[in-house]
Amino acid sequence: MRALLDRFFAPDPSAGGMWPRWIFLRCLGLIFFSAFYSLAFQIQGLIGPRGILPAGRYLDAVAGMLPGLSRVYYVPTVLWLGAGNGALTALVWGGLLASALLVVNLWPRGSIAVCLVLFLSFISAAQDFSAYQSDAMLLEAAFLSLFFAPRGWRPGLGAGHPPSRAALFLLRWEWFRIYFESGVVKLLSGDEQWRNLTAMDHYYENGPLPTWIGWWAHQLPHGFHAGTVVATLVVELFLVWLAWLPRPLRLACFAVVTLLQIGIILSANYAFLNYLVLVLGFLLLDDRALAKVGFPLPGPAREQKPPARWRILGAAVALVWIFWATVIVFLPFSRDPVFGAPAQALAPFRIANPYGLFAVMTRARYEIEFQGTVDGRTWIAYPFRYKPQDPAEAPGIYAPYQPRFDWNLWFASLAPWQQSLWVLDVEERLRERSPDVLALFRRDPFGGRPPQAVRAMLWQYWFTDRATRRATGAWWRREPLGAWGP
Repeated sequence: MRALLDRFFAPDPSAGGMWPRWIFLRCLGLIFFSAFYSLAFQIQGLIGPRGILPAGRYLDAVAGMLPGLSRVYYVPTVLWLGAGNGALTALVWGGLLASALLVVNLWPRGSIAVCLVLFLSFISAAQDFSAYQSDAMLLEAAFLSLFFAPRGWRPGLGAGHPPSRAALFLLRWEWFRIYFESGVVKLLSGDEQWRNLTAMDHYYENGPLPTWIGWWAHQLPHGFHAGTVVATLVVELFLVWLAWLPRPLRLACFAVVTLLQIGIILSANYAFLNYLVLVLGFLLLDDRALAKVGFPLPGPAREQKPPARWRILGAAVALVWIFWATVIVFLPFSRDPVFGAPAQALAPFRIANPYGLFAVMTRARYEIEFQGTVDGRTWIAYPFRYKPQDPAEAPGIYAPYQPRFDWNLWFASLAPWQQSLWVLDVEERLRERSPDVLALFRRDPFGGRPPQAVRAMLWQYWFTDRATRRATGAWWRREPLGAWGP
């Protein structure tokens, strides 16, 4: 038993992945920095006391339903200590500081732990603004990185404390599941667009936040889009298995999926999701591969005291638990309450998750627009910062910045208003002229005057074609569909 623990859960000098680990952890710090940086401009408008869904009100409701410490287990957040604007600001600045320390390789394990706790604290209290797979991916990667990162305050390359086989495997396992499960759900969803190869025909215009590069890609013929459907399914269902095969095939797999992720990053804004998947792919590399592009091979490591036995045992328990919670979705007895209990126990912490992207492709683009009036006759639109609105304005590239307000409005537009009651809260905050909510928009169209009424209108949008854009300069055409809600 001891030999088994040492083989898989103790530091492994033969891993040969010092530089890939170093690169991955620096990039993980940058991704966390982007996540907290985007919250710096949004968190008070989203969940502050005068925001759309106040965290304090939500936590009070949870406290009224759950006794004692169980509330902390089911909603794990430091905001139980206070959810005012001061606490939210401290959460963001703490996350920015910890992520910056991780980028410069100071106290990596401690920095990851702080980022993990603070980001989970936001996600647990953000309600409708935290239902994204990208958030779960980041939390899972951060938790596994606690066992992957080197020890110490200034570990450098960390050659004296290499990663264990299990920690490296589970990060690669997360990368593999993101791809493979996304391929599986496409087949199981029953969406005919994946079967008849039309899933990409309107992909570039119908996503949450398109880019101007996506406009150009949309103009390409159906044959190109059908080819990308086939390529996507081949990569997600078959090619990613090369990650578990001998080194040359693993490196070839890295090259192909890296190009795929770069293409997605350029053609759509999915916040930090694709950046995280991209850098997880770097763990398919090794020091020999990076030596060919200028990274020096690590020298012999100075011997360090091996980790205490209790540390190895603790890592074994945690990593085996994570693996079981993530592998059970592939097993026939996954719905059995006994076998599924480990996964259910981890659910509040979002560190062992099922994934599956683009199971059903969106068939049309709808946009909710808030309008206000001061006289009951003339309605003026509140201008958004990021999502499409003015047909003449080119869609931008914002990722890894994540405008959660704009994102959620895209999701809300796809369903009846009763499924997104928070949009009515936005209208109420605009009537109240909440400065925190107004800050989510580009500007206050009423210049400080309180509107008499606010309404939400629904539009349908399409990318223009080349001829229309040459003639008018418009990137979009749109048509009004009437009121979105009451």
